[in-house]
Amino acid sequence: MNKRLMFGVLVAIAAVATTSPVFAQAAEAAHAATGNSAVAMWSIITAGFALAIAAGLGALGQGKAIASATEAIARNPSAAGEIRGVLILGLVLIESLSIYVLLISLILFFLKPFGA
Repeated sequence: MNKRLMFGVLVAIAAVATTSPVFAQAAEAAHAATGNSAVAMWSIITAGFALAIAAGLGALGQGKAIASATEAIARNPSAAGEIRGVLILGLVLIESLSIYVLLISLILFFLKPFGA
């Protein structure tokens, strides 16, 4: 069973590797037809990576904050209201950083950077 799964994964990787040049050629032709510059292309790629990193690290930070708050409430249940308020404030600040990255990514997606 394990060999079958490994063979299936290898076949899927081979299929993706052999078909990706076809899609790359179509994208390159569309890129040449529209006349977009390399700066615009790289700004979109960079914005995508920035958004992915911000979302991933924001989720890790939120998970750590919730775990710490749960542990603190378990240790001192009488301070649950105060801990909950600080937790909500911290989660809002973490989420706002991800929203700022989303805003900058959308600006880079839809506006031509550097006059390109």
